[in-house]
Amino acid sequence: MKSIQELEEIRKRTLDTINVRKDRSGTRVVVGMATCGIAAGARPVLLAVIDEVKNNNLADVVVAQTGCIGMCRLEPILEVYKPGEEKVTYVKVTASKAKRIMNEHVILGKVVEEYTIGASEQ
Repeated sequence: MKSIQELEEIRKRTLDTINVRKDRSGTRVVVGMATCGIAAGARPVLLAVIDEVKNNNLADVVVAQTGCIGMCRLEPILEVYKPGEEKVTYVKVTASKAKRIMNEHVILGKVVEEYTIGASEQ
């Protein structure tokens, strides 16, 4: 960084990214990262999601972490929020399942039913 002008440009780019989080216009992928989630393997799930976002240049996807979702026995939990759609909760997620969820649900718009909480409870 060589000038105040460059710093201002960085600030504007960062604010644009943060604004995606505020207005929720893009897709949000949330991974439960409380102690129970981490113990169940949520860290590799989070890293797999981040890798898929990077590898597919998904500029409109925000990846976030949250605390306890309240269903410890179903951890790791991943939730997908798409504008205008119901939240989808995936349970007992692994890194490979996370990649499939990202490719089929986030990118192609097709919910991976067999990984959802509804399928798990049957």
